[in-house]
Amino acid sequence: MSTLTVVLIVAVLVAALLVAGLLFRARAGTGSGARALKRRFGPEYDRTLERHGGDSEAAHHDLRERVERHGHIHLLPLEPAVREHYVAQWTMLQERFVDAPRQAVADADELLTRIAATRGFPESDQSGEQLAALSVHHPHHVEGLRTIRRALHSTTASTEELREALVHARALFEDLTPSAGTHAARTRPVSGHLLKPKGSGA
Repeated sequence: MSTLTVVLIVAVLVAALLVAGLLFRARAGTGSGARALKRRFGPEYDRTLERHGGDSEAAHHDLRERVERHGHIHLLPLEPAVREHYVAQWTMLQERFVDAPRQAVADADELLTRIAATRGFPESDQSGEQLAALSVHHPHHVEGLRTIRRALHSTTASTEELREALVHARALFEDLTPSAGTHAARTRPVSGHLLKPKGSGA
């Protein structure tokens, strides 16, 4: 075997080892990123993966993009009176459920959207941005809001399905309206004028 042949074989082996090393590191990095995303998003990670048909690369891109867009949101605290007002509204819509289940669930959707805006999330969810932001900061309970909206968009949702949607959404409501001391205030209190419901002339 000539010297040139030996040199070429060695060069090919070295190149193959380098490529294998790069692939291993890339895979290790992807795995590490996946673990970080799973820890951060919990059940939202699995739901996103399912929505992307099991395509982990697409799911990871989706989740990272959400963090880039909404991870910087500085949540505003609620003044006690504002929180009490929202709690009273939630209690009332639960009581109205017996007589008007679909309307009660629609009211819950509107109330959660309004509270989220009060806390500093995007005000409107027409583009899905509020829901995306909530999934970053409340990944364990954001599905409650989706459940409510699926029930409302279904013309065949039964009263029991509407009730389950409302029950499911309560965890997100509690996340958004923590009692005093549950979360330290991180910025100025929300103004008391937000007590006035939207569309109220009072």
